[in-house]
Parts: sequence; C-alpha cells; structure tokens
Amino acid sequence: MSATRTLAVIAARGGSKGIPNKNLLDICGKPLLAWSIEQALGAPSISEVAVSSDSDRILEIAASYGAVPVKRPADISDDAATSESAWLHALNAREVATGPFSRVVALQATSPVRESADIEGALVQYERDKLDSLLTVCEVEDFFNWRINPEGHGESINYDWRNRRRRQEIEKRYLENGSFYVFPPSLLRETNNRLGGHIGLYLIERHKMFQIDRPEDVELCAAIMKGYGYA
Repeated sequence: MSATRTLAVIAARGGSKGIPNKNLLDICGKPLLAWSIEQALGAPSISEVAVSSDSDRILEIAASYGAVPVKRPADISDDAATSESAWLHALNAREVATGPFSRVVALQATSPVRESADIEGALVQYERDKLDSLLTVCEVEDFFNWRINPEGHGESINYDWRNRRRRQEIEKRYLENGSFYVFPPSLLRETNNRLGGHIGLYLIERHKMFQIDRPEDVELCAAIMKGYGYA
C-alpha cells in the first residue's frame, strides 16, 4: 500500500434525462455504480472511495459496496453543475473528516468497462512521469477522420484524400474516453479543472471506451464485460 493518500471519487446524480435512475441500472447483476466502486477499491494505491450524490438511495447503495457516501448540495446537483464542483465538494468533505489527500482519481460512473489494474497502472505512470494530471485515452490511429466544412462539403482531417497514405503512416491520435482522471487537489482548487500542467495520457484498450449514455449502451457494455471476463 502506497504511503501517498489517494481519494477515488465518483459523481453520481440521481436524475438522468436519457435513462431514468441510470447509476442504479442492473449491469451484469450489479448496480452500474457498483462496478466503479469495486474497481477503485481493488486498486492497492486507493486509500478511500467516496461517492457524491444528491440521491439518498444512491448513497445507500454506494455505502453497501464499500464507498463513503457524501451528500451533494442541491445547488451543485442540477444539469448545469459540473463534475468538478461535485469532486471538489466531496474532496473537501473527506479531508475535513480524515485529513489531506495528495491525489484524486475521478471515475465516471457510466464507464463500467475498466479494471482495477487500469487505475493502478495510471497512478504508477502519474508518479513515474512526474505528471500534473492524467486522462485515460484509446488509440485511434487507424481511422481516416472527416468533417463537414463550412461550405457543407466533406473534408478529410488527418490525411489528404488526394494522396492517400497507408494507415501505418498516419499520425497517431488518441480519444479521450472519460473513464477516469488523476490530478492533485491543488489543481482542482486553483483552476476548477481536472487537467493542467504536464498532462499525461494513459492508454487503455479500445473496448474500454464504451460508456452508458443511451438505452442501447446497456446491452453493449454488458456483452463486452461478459465477453472479456470482467463479469
């Protein structure tokens, strides 16, 4: 166990317009929120897992899976509230109770396709590379990216369609998948941002990029988790 104190924090509001009670949906036999809690608890360097929510039911479920419940005030619980505001409130509440943390791992509850080893590996990279912040990404270097330009025409972005190169020759690019972020409390307090300074990219497998935003995502994520033996 690392001597460095690391808080894992998960923001999980009760309301959801896309999927009612999304954070408590049954995914492979457990509430969606439970997967992130257990993954964080399974990382040896995590000192404590806190769940921030305005919902008493969510906080009750969080506690039953080993997380510390933090009741989120109403003024930072609506659709306009940022994740940063919830993380900061939870961080402040837990530091009052237990003392300061030196690192925060902020996990997205709607990204159940991850492993404890991903969290631990990211923390190792964070320290090894002397990073100020870190985000999880997936490599997308084998895609030909296009956009619709202001004139309404298709336009290639990461290659010239007039001189099509082999995929191996295209510059590597990475997709921010939102699974989790690592940063020091000072960065969150001083900038109200999860990223800043020397930013590191922690590469996770492409199948772990999927998250639950729409009803059809539920079966997809469950199939991936079963297929890869996570559930």
